[in-house]
Amino acid sequence: MFLVTPDRTHGLVAAPRSSADLTPGTEEALTAQGFTWNNEIEAYTRPTDSSPEAVDRTAGALRELGHYVFSTNKPRPTG
Repeated sequence: MFLVTPDRTHGLVAAPRSSADLTPGTEEALTAQGFTWNNEIEAYTRPTDSSPEAVDRTAGALRELGHYVFSTNKPRPTG
């Protein structure tokens, strides 16, 4: 299971629920889309293009790999 969401600090975030979700194919697909692993938040992040279309594209790619995906196009409010 993954959460895909824009984040004001990290850009676009693809966060796995557990390490079991990080299959070699999934890691390869996210890396090919320009994501890198962020140990601090234990998720893949991409600092550029966190548009609604990018969220949908990333969520769709993860679903095609067999993952259950929650996604939102709105970043969490800060403050």
